[in-house]
Amino acid sequence: MVTCSSRAEARKLAKAVLTKKLAACVNVLDGVESHYWWQGKLEEARECLLLIKTTKAKADAVTQAIRSAHSYEVPEVIFLPIVQGEGKYLKWIRVSVR
Repeated sequence: MVTCSSRAEARKLAKAVLTKKLAACVNVLDGVESHYWWQGKLEEARECLLLIKTTKAKADAVTQAIRSAHSYEVPEVIFLPIVQGEGKYLKWIRVSVR
């Protein structure tokens, strides 16, 4: 999961990981309302959320690609394990990022 400042930035980051074959799919969820602590202050912002479908083997490369192209000083890059999923879909992810 990666939050972005705008839809334009979200699209740019999605393209960055997809063109490098680091992800099989990226969903852009617009209209996320984030509330968070930043530099000792409570903040809120409208953001887009990227859901990046990739493999554990590509996690470091995805992190680097996001870090190098993101506008935030500290971008959110969080990986969640896939506990279970439709077998053909999971295979498609693995094949797509080879």
